[in-house]
Amino acid sequence: MCVLWQGNHTTKAKGKGILKEQELSEELAEFMGKDYASRADCTKKIWAYIKKHDLNEGRDIYPDDELSPILGSKKITMFDIAKKLSNHIIKD
Repeated sequence: MCVLWQGNHTTKAKGKGILKEQELSEELAEFMGKDYASRADCTKKIWAYIKKHDLNEGRDIYPDDELSPILGSKKITMFDIAKKLSNHIIKD
């Protein structure tokens, strides 16, 4: 992991690990509004959408029509998001 020193704290270097922008599947690109994004950005946007549309009950998530192409149409847990997201991030 590449770590940069900035003043009084450290931050991860942009473009490494989960911060690296990668090509997205057609379904995820449509949801994100762009063809390339980092895993972290995708996760943040998906969680913001879930919370905004009240799609979770505790750890359970009930995808709607917008999220079902990415997460599937059945109930999943919050721990399944990363696994489902991996199917839509195209590796280099």
